[in-house]
Amino acid sequence: MSDSFAARQSMTRRTACRGALAALAALPVVIEPARAQALPHLSEQDPQAKALGYLENAKKVDAKANPTYKPDQTCANCLLLQGKTGDAYRPCNLFPGKLVASAGWCKAWVKKP
Repeated sequence: MSDSFAARQSMTRRTACRGALAALAALPVVIEPARAQALPHLSEQDPQAKALGYLENAKKVDAKANPTYKPDQTCANCLLLQGKTGDAYRPCNLFPGKLVASAGWCKAWVKKP
């Protein structure tokens, strides 16, 4: 084996390793949106949702039964909501594995700073 062949072979391995590392680093960016889309929507009948008074539409909140509720409060402007701004359904820290309606509300609402 000549020195030039060995040098080319090591460059190929190095290039392959860099490419593999770059692909692994990009994998979460590709997988995360697909995983979020696969999550089910939180049902208002879910026991935890019921306990927190979750509703998919904040306009349906009974203000008398929920004295802390204000008309401008929705999941979209809650600190606990995650995901991409503008999406109709997004992950929430309170309901792992489920998506909540951005237009929704629950008793755990916390204003975003």
